[in-house]
Amino acid sequence: MDQEKIERRLDELEERFGRLEHLLLQVSQKIDQSQVNLDAAKEGIKLWVTDYVSLRLQQLVPESCEHAPGPEGGGGPYLPGSSIRCTEEVVHRLGRIPIPFVRQMVTQKVAEQARAEGVALVDVNFFERAATF
Repeated sequence: MDQEKIERRLDELEERFGRLEHLLLQVSQKIDQSQVNLDAAKEGIKLWVTDYVSLRLQQLVPESCEHAPGPEGGGGPYLPGSSIRCTEEVVHRLGRIPIPFVRQMVTQKVAEQARAEGVALVDVNFFERAATF
C-alpha cells in the first residue's frame, strides 16, 4: 500500500471515531437528563406483586371451604382467632388462602386494622383494603 491510501484510510477511521464519540456523548446526556424516581418504581413493583399474588391465590384455591366456627355469643362469624365480627364472604375469602401462615398473617393484619379504625363489622371492601401489604 502506498502512503496516500494509508492516509485516506486513517482519515476515514478518524471520521468514524468522531461520529462514535458524538453518539456516545448524546447517549450520556440523555442518561443524565432522565431522572428515575426509585421510590415510585419500588412502590409500583410492590403494588404489581401484591395484585399478582392476590390473583394467583384466587386462581389456586378451591371455591368451597369448611370453616371453624367463631367465638361463642352469637352475632355471626368472626375473624379466626379474634373477637372481630366479619361477613360470611370475608370468612370464605380467608378460607381460600391455601398457605396457613399467609392466611394467619392476613387475618392478623385485618384484625389490627379493624381495631385501629374501630370497625365493628369487617366487610369485603374493608377486607380488601386492609389485607393489602
